[in-house]
Amino acid sequence: MKKIVTLVFAAMFTLSAFSQLTEIPQKEIPADYGYIVKLGQQMPNISMQLTDGTTITTESLKGKVTMLQFTASWCSVCRKEMPHIESEIWQKHKENKDFVLIGVDMDEPLDKVQAFKETMKVTYPLALDPGAEIFYTFAAKNAGVTRNVIVDKTGKIVYLTRLFKEDEFQEMVEVIDLLLK
Repeated sequence: MKKIVTLVFAAMFTLSAFSQLTEIPQKEIPADYGYIVKLGQQMPNISMQLTDGTTITTESLKGKVTMLQFTASWCSVCRKEMPHIESEIWQKHKENKDFVLIGVDMDEPLDKVQAFKETMKVTYPLALDPGAEIFYTFAAKNAGVTRNVIVDKTGKIVYLTRLFKEDEFQEMVEVIDLLLK
């Protein structure tokens, strides 16, 4: 009997591991997530500077699936999530010209952001967010920093996360995969 139960659970796990979304999930974003942007809304106009000096604007992201990962060196949940972003998203899609991933570091100077990137061993680009202006374009004042915004090729916000919840993270991975098909 134990073998049968084990086989059933193994089969269920295998099927769920290979399940893929066929459409973007329509979900309510809880108020306690602290977002001021909404699903379906066009991405706000922003301009940010990467640690290498490159400037990125909303306009330059048009036509690309974009993931903005809001982070900070002092954020323990960000530190927990970043290795998963690196391995499960960035390494999978970094060569895809239709995908952009930017970690937006909340209100820290260049040297601290560069050290944070090195410590975390992430290879995706990080951007500076002096005064948290970009962060507060997407989230309310005093909202927690760990969050991801997924934008489709038309510039529409299609997925929002808060904190690092494994089920929500895996769904986000599937949303990105679907958008890049």
